[in-house]
Amino acid sequence: MIIRRYLVKQVIETSLVVIALLTLIMMGGRLIKYFGIAAQGRLDASILFSIVGYRLPEFLTLILPLGFFIGLMLVFGRLYIDHEMAVLNSSGISRNHLARLLLPLTIAFLALQMILMVWVSPWGLRQYEQLSSTQAVRTGFDLVRPKEFVSSGVYTIYASDLSEDRKNLKDIVFYQRAEKEGKPNVVILAREATRVEIPNDPASVVDLIDGRRYELYPGQPRYTQAEFQRYRLRIENNKEEDVTGTQAEAMRISQLWEKRQDPVIESELGWRVFVPFAMIVALMLAVALSEVNPRQGRYYRLLPAILIFASLIVALMAIKTRITRAELGIWAYPAVLFTYAIVTLFFLRKPNLTAKLNLKLNK
Repeated sequence: MIIRRYLVKQVIETSLVVIALLTLIMMGGRLIKYFGIAAQGRLDASILFSIVGYRLPEFLTLILPLGFFIGLMLVFGRLYIDHEMAVLNSSGISRNHLARLLLPLTIAFLALQMILMVWVSPWGLRQYEQLSSTQAVRTGFDLVRPKEFVSSGVYTIYASDLSEDRKNLKDIVFYQRAEKEGKPNVVILAREATRVEIPNDPASVVDLIDGRRYELYPGQPRYTQAEFQRYRLRIENNKEEDVTGTQAEAMRISQLWEKRQDPVIESELGWRVFVPFAMIVALMLAVALSEVNPRQGRYYRLLPAILIFASLIVALMAIKTRITRAELGIWAYPAVLFTYAIVTLFFLRKPNLTAKLNLKLNK
């Protein structure tokens, strides 16, 4: 149908422009943040764009629904402003019929959103975490600057000089803060340090030459001391036993299903399964909220509509937090979506209700 092709083309073009702008704004701000971290010596500048690329699918899972909704609002608003909606209505085509014509496109966006949330975004997060984990254990030696202290997690490193290939350090001071109560802080002083390359080993391994190792117990008047001619130091991340929200976001859908009894896993599983259906609610809200008088302009209801749709996303995020704390069940996701859908459907079946309410309020 000609009308369907016309609407689909308009919605796709407008939505893509909005999504591109939102992505540019969000990723630009994140890139500036990473540049600041790299300037402080806490991040290798060569991996900046890799980090941004891996995080992009995660951001798109939030940008895509909002961009699609704004695109719908702009297209339907223009139909009213240019009197095209009046022509369509006089031809027997209502706004609800137009919504049905756009349903296949909405399902396509829903499928794209589900692919992003179920497969692409977790994969990007896994790659990002692997890159960050490697960077965290290597940052101290890879990014050390002469005569400056460089901190990375529980580690702090100082070197008076280093070679151009960053494999040999001179006059090393290494400090490791105790992560558990009762454990000692470790301080190592060495004349020289040499990087040891071990294939497929994410840890940073260094041979220290001619130095001393101290164990200091916080709050206690005791310490231990040992001298060495050569000491191999291995720095690696400690793995947490409990599953955190960030770890759950990076897990495969099959892993989530196997551990679905865990509240954190349950919240992430429901988030991936039900949130894509916000696309259907976006179509219904756009049809219900986009009606404007030509004198009012196409942007008259855009901001209130964005706030209403944003409230849906915020409600879903709040539910995710509550499920993580075992305060709600996974049923809360579809409950919120159905609530918004039913209220919107009520306004769609009563097209004059909004105008009557506004008239009463103005009186």
